[in-house]
Amino acid sequence: MKGPPLLRKIKTSSLGSQGFVFAPLVVLSLIVGCVAGLLIINDSMQVSITSPLIVGGILTYAAATALLAHIGLSHIRRLERWSLTDSLSKLPNRRALHAFVQNHKATQEELAVAIIDLDGFKSVNDHYGHAVGDEVIKRCAEILLDHCGREAHAFRLGGDEFAICMIGPLAGTLVEGISRAFIDQFRKPIEVQDRRIMIGASIGITSSKGPDRISSGEAMRRSDVAMYASKACGKMRCTWYKSELDRNREQMRDLDAEMRAALANDEFNVAYQPLVSAKTGDIVAVECLLRWDARPDGPVGPHIFVPVAEESGLINAIGIWVLRRACEEALGWGDLKLSVNISAVQLRDVEFPILLGQILEETGFPAERLELEVTETCLVNDPVQAERSLDVIRGFGVNVSLDDFGTGYASIGFLRQFRFEKLKLDRSLVTDAQADEGSRAMMLSSISMARALKMDVTAEGVETEEQATLVRSAGCDQIQGWLYYKALPPEEIQRHFDLQIGAQRKLAAIN
Repeated sequence: MKGPPLLRKIKTSSLGSQGFVFAPLVVLSLIVGCVAGLLIINDSMQVSITSPLIVGGILTYAAATALLAHIGLSHIRRLERWSLTDSLSKLPNRRALHAFVQNHKATQEELAVAIIDLDGFKSVNDHYGHAVGDEVIKRCAEILLDHCGREAHAFRLGGDEFAICMIGPLAGTLVEGISRAFIDQFRKPIEVQDRRIMIGASIGITSSKGPDRISSGEAMRRSDVAMYASKACGKMRCTWYKSELDRNREQMRDLDAEMRAALANDEFNVAYQPLVSAKTGDIVAVECLLRWDARPDGPVGPHIFVPVAEESGLINAIGIWVLRRACEEALGWGDLKLSVNISAVQLRDVEFPILLGQILEETGFPAERLELEVTETCLVNDPVQAERSLDVIRGFGVNVSLDDFGTGYASIGFLRQFRFEKLKLDRSLVTDAQADEGSRAMMLSSISMARALKMDVTAEGVETEEQATLVRSAGCDQIQGWLYYKALPPEEIQRHFDLQIGAQRKLAAIN
């Protein structure tokens, strides 16, 4: 793919770079001039300065100097074009974008910048290798260049990030149109080396004009913020920058700092929601739930702080803390299963299985009593690393269950690939099955499929006797919901467990 003509228009040559060419020639000329002057002064030269030999020598020296200057400047310009070009895609790079805007800083026309991040590109490298990944980058560069045409300019910033920049009337509107067309291109697979590869794109856009026109650096920062908002809202979309996005990011940074302090000061705690046997009603397992009730400004729910922890990477440390605390507190609860949720970020961490093994060894918690709950998101984002981690985890004897089933797109092949020991039906599926025949049929078929794959089934979010009767008759093994228990502190779980053991002993004595 040939590089775009933009590179020939960008002016980056400076006196500093040109000095590398002219400085040696000037010094050499001064030396030659001084030597010639001394010879003339001392009458050492036997020929006149106007003789053909002297004139020819001067002209030859001047021509050679001019030729060397021309060659040197040509090489300098070529090197500068290389420094402005991405070596893989042949698109202009980040430095070229800054130079392009700098060359047009005097104009008051609208400046629009879009930052593009490819969704799912890491999986391409993992599945097919970096050689195919490089070809995908080249193909995406071609697609972007075609969509930009002569209206806008395409750039590659590095990795799987691209940019669109335009200066002129209606720049923002045109860049948005190009961005949406680029996203639509990825609603079907792209062909690379006889492969049909599915990836996506998330885009953030910003624009400014007149006296309020911002610098290229600030425009890229704002577009980057908007791009991450596109990812947070589901990907495959473009989002315009708004000042609220910066305020949200500041709040997230503040919350992240609070969480780090809370983890260091042991301010988190865990509660446990029991799961009961669908046949006997006895507690057979507990699900560990993270709580942050000791926050100085008041409690905050996990639906708020967990996504922030996932984005910052703090979820790895918090997740390990939760696992250790839960294993320590549940150690004395007989044969009750302990269920702990893990996030996609944790499962992508290659050290997570190792740390899990250390916790089991240090706490003495039986691996067969531990069950890790994962969602489809954990597996779809990076299936290769997820499968590797789960294989190691199962090697310890730990079970794995699929949480929130019924809210995503899990197929039979998907379930067979990851070999779950348990399927947890999402609350929405249970609720809908009570009033809708289609949902009831879906729930029944899900349970039949789980049975065929030798998986246990748990119904979540059961709140009424009617729902309990429905899931019990449908064949669920366990039931979880407020009808039976809410999330309880560990001492309450211990009390219920002791009462249950006492009742079982009395019944055994009677029989």
